[in-house]
Amino acid sequence: MRKIFLIVLLVGFVAYAGFNLAESVTPYVSIAEARASSNSVQVKGLLDKTFQPVQSGDKFNFSLQDEQTGETMRVIFDGMKPDQFDEAYHIVAIGKYAAADETFHAKKLLIKCPSKYEGQKPQV
Repeated sequence: MRKIFLIVLLVGFVAYAGFNLAESVTPYVSIAEARASSNSVQVKGLLDKTFQPVQSGDKFNFSLQDEQTGETMRVIFDGMKPDQFDEAYHIVAIGKYAAADETFHAKKLLIKCPSKYEGQKPQV
């Protein structure tokens, strides 16, 4: 009886952990796919130079450009402008697209800057 209880408990824990892990996974998508999705996603793109980034209170507004298609999307980040934002090569915005105001509401930003070690070869 005790063995069955432990097996049921283990199966329940694994199912619970798997369900929570599946909910926390946010896939990388294009700007077009982000607009079509109702789930939280990660959008990777370049900073759109035609739109001037603006910090307004605790919201940071900028525009992201799809590297492949050139399509742009306005992003509102709930927070302050990241330190290395101006030097960013790629920007990853994690959040959801809101069709009502046609903007992507990001809860988190990942800034990918060119490496200072890029192009350097190790000395032998």
